[in-house]
Amino acid sequence: MTLPSLHKHELLQREYGQSTFELVQQLAAIEDRAERTRRAQQIVQLIFRLQPTLRDQPDSQAKVWNHVFEMADGELDVDAPFPLVAQVNLAPPQRLAYPTKGPKFRAYGQVVEQLVAQALTLEDATEREQAAIVIGRTMKFLYRSHNKENAKDITIIKHLRELSNGQLDLDPDRVNTENLFEFTTATGRPAPFIVPQPRQERENSSGGGNRRGGNGGGSGGSGNRRDKQRRGGRKNRQEPQQPPQ
Repeated sequence: MTLPSLHKHELLQREYGQSTFELVQQLAAIEDRAERTRRAQQIVQLIFRLQPTLRDQPDSQAKVWNHVFEMADGELDVDAPFPLVAQVNLAPPQRLAYPTKGPKFRAYGQVVEQLVAQALTLEDATEREQAAIVIGRTMKFLYRSHNKENAKDITIIKHLRELSNGQLDLDPDRVNTENLFEFTTATGRPAPFIVPQPRQERENSSGGGNRRGGNGGGSGGSGNRRDKQRRGGRKNRQEPQQPPQ
């Protein structure tokens, strides 16, 4: 058996299962052609029962019959409702090359390096500067997300200069004065950065709030105090005296 045929057999075994594949392989041992045809029809019906979604595909009957023909090594002599032909030999998949070189800065990844390379292709100085600002803003956001802390603008400028081999260089004073690396809000001020908490800490903090509320803390506690004040006021208030009868 050639390597492409072995590869096709592996794919068909995974698609229809090892038991179905063994049933097809046993068809060659049946000498009576009518009995062999009946068994092949039963196997086709079994495949449709195991995978009913195949019925919705176009030419599903011809597809399954040809797959049975392939699993029988192309030597299936039966009275099939469709002409049985071998499919085109499939070449085995090529092994994907694993990257041997990682990003220079793990916090930014290779996407930022690709953005820097694309920014260096810009000939206009203004467009290149705007691209450097956008990349620096993205780098600062990624730095925050990766290291869980704020990054100084001078650090981002230094890293951007290293990634571009000194070709993308911004003025630190201008970046700091105009907040070029900050994602601004609707008011024009930089959006505050909140360090994300781990999931367990968020659950503990939310659970603690419920416990405080259950023990009378928060709004529930103030409500209880108001109730006590009302009851206390009713106790101290004197009832009006009734006139003598």
